[in-house]
Amino acid sequence: MALFLFCKTPTGAFRMTRLQLLLCCFLLSLIIYFFHVRKAVVGVTSAHPLFHALEVDRGRIMTDMSVVKAAEPQTPEETPWGAPLVWGDTRNSAWRRAKFAERGIRIGLLALVVGTYARFIRRFLSSAETHFLPDQMVTYYILTDNPRSLDPPIELGPERQMKVVTVAELPGWDRLAQRRMTLLAEAFRDPIGSEVEYIFCADVDQEFVAPVGEEILGDLVATLHPELYGMPRNSFPYEIEEVSSACVEEDEGDYYYTSEFYGGLVSEMFSLAHACSLLILQDQANGITARGLEESYLNRYLIDHRPTCVLSPEYSWWDSALAANVEAQRLISLGRQCEVYDKQQRELHKC
Repeated sequence: MALFLFCKTPTGAFRMTRLQLLLCCFLLSLIIYFFHVRKAVVGVTSAHPLFHALEVDRGRIMTDMSVVKAAEPQTPEETPWGAPLVWGDTRNSAWRRAKFAERGIRIGLLALVVGTYARFIRRFLSSAETHFLPDQMVTYYILTDNPRSLDPPIELGPERQMKVVTVAELPGWDRLAQRRMTLLAEAFRDPIGSEVEYIFCADVDQEFVAPVGEEILGDLVATLHPELYGMPRNSFPYEIEEVSSACVEEDEGDYYYTSEFYGGLVSEMFSLAHACSLLILQDQANGITARGLEESYLNRYLIDHRPTCVLSPEYSWWDSALAANVEAQRLISLGRQCEVYDKQQRELHKC
């Protein structure tokens, strides 16, 4: 088959050889394909307002051609600064349990029970009796505005006790958020400071559903937010208003932590609660409310004082389209879970 040469004709016009024509067609098809694919990827839309800035969905990316699976987050066992990142069934967690189990440790579990949250207390304590550090000495500290909600007393196992601390009534989320850290700081100073070595704070509308052992112990312990684990840094709902004491700059922050479960040595927890309470009071005096309430101040503090132990989303989880996939769920937020139920499901689950 003859090949035409790219040459000048007698009339002065140029013509292209067949080989050159095929090459041009190939290059043109590559250009069209590139722009088509790029347009499809850039045209991603988000199904949740939290990720509008990212324009991505957890677990998949929708295009006009297909569904492309996003990579599942990895399960590292160490943070960038060298602290353990705890997954309950790993060899490292087994080693940590054995290490702490060698000596008796006094541990406190604190829950703030005010208003309508009293309906969760028995379920919370019953599940803790089964799964929360079952081989250790545990004292439950219940901060409540209604001590009668604990009548009749809940039967506890050996090496377990409960202490009720009466607090003033705190109606409404705003007032509770403003006062929570102050109440915690006061409780850590007296009586908790002289009675236990470690203290963990948990929202009472949660349930322990699997073993939570000595692997969680550390000087300062934080838990990864299940809907934000594995997501890019710019998706974290840090406080961004510069006038707020909880403000986080764009170049700060490694993880976003939940306020539903955190703890550590009593001395470290007092420092945390005291510092956060001062920041909250400062903003309150200036008429400022952080977007994540006390969780915003907790994250600000944990950026400045990195945790010595970070718990995976196994230790704070709820069934959500955005929640990370974990092999085991150990502590489930009933309150967050109820938010995704319809009316019939809420009645069924006693939300």
